[in-house]
Amino acid sequence: MDTLDPATGRSLGSDAIQRVLFIANSVHVYNIPPIVPGKGHVAASWTADSQRQIFTSRLRIIETSVTLPGGEEKMKTDIVLEDAKTGQLFAAAPYTSQAIVESVSDSSRFFALRVQDEQGRKATLGIGFEERPEAFDFSVSLQEARKSLGLETGPPQKPGVSRVDSAEKRDLSLKEGETITVNLPGRFSRRKAAETDAAGGLSSGGGMSGFSLPPPPSASAVKSGGGLLPPPPSAQSMRDAKQKAAAQMGFDDGKFGEFA
Repeated sequence: MDTLDPATGRSLGSDAIQRVLFIANSVHVYNIPPIVPGKGHVAASWTADSQRQIFTSRLRIIETSVTLPGGEEKMKTDIVLEDAKTGQLFAAAPYTSQAIVESVSDSSRFFALRVQDEQGRKATLGIGFEERPEAFDFSVSLQEARKSLGLETGPPQKPGVSRVDSAEKRDLSLKEGETITVNLPGRFSRRKAAETDAAGGLSSGGGMSGFSLPPPPSASAVKSGGGLLPPPPSAQSMRDAKQKAAAQMGFDDGKFGEFA
């Protein structure tokens, strides 16, 4: 069975493959006024005038893949408006760019659709979904179609600059024998020194203003008794002190020897 072109109704051959990306059975179609400069399309102006609604149709997004004589595969996507009962084609919009479907400025359920006939004549119709989930699924299906067709546009690049994978562009790993030297800023070094002085209780000229410790006594000063530490008492003086204390407390050491 031959596959038919959804936009023209012509046969595409038996090797053509089609896939329905989206279908909605009740979509309102409007004859819309020209776009408002600076505002875009406004759906409120369509629904306010009952004469602008043409009819209610079925909408399908159909992806078609055809193998050309040379073996090359060609893919296209069409948005078709059909009679819901008979399937007769009313209008088709070949999805060749993102501008084919435009969102309105005042609703998420309405869109402006640029349709085209076999002679290449174009017109812009308004379409409106009854439910927001359907409108959301419609937008998601268009996004999928853009990816398949290569219509997705990334962020602008500077002229002459190509995108290169970061792993291929620069190798930041350290090689054998290489080291990293980190130079800390002077302000951080001064602050670290101040914290060290405060923790150790030392001063090096200006870290803790007005506070200092005396230098330790020399070995000669300690030996001669002229330093900060007094000389140690002799053994004889310690024995005399003990005997004096014992006598004052009433003990006699003549019989029992030295009191200890």
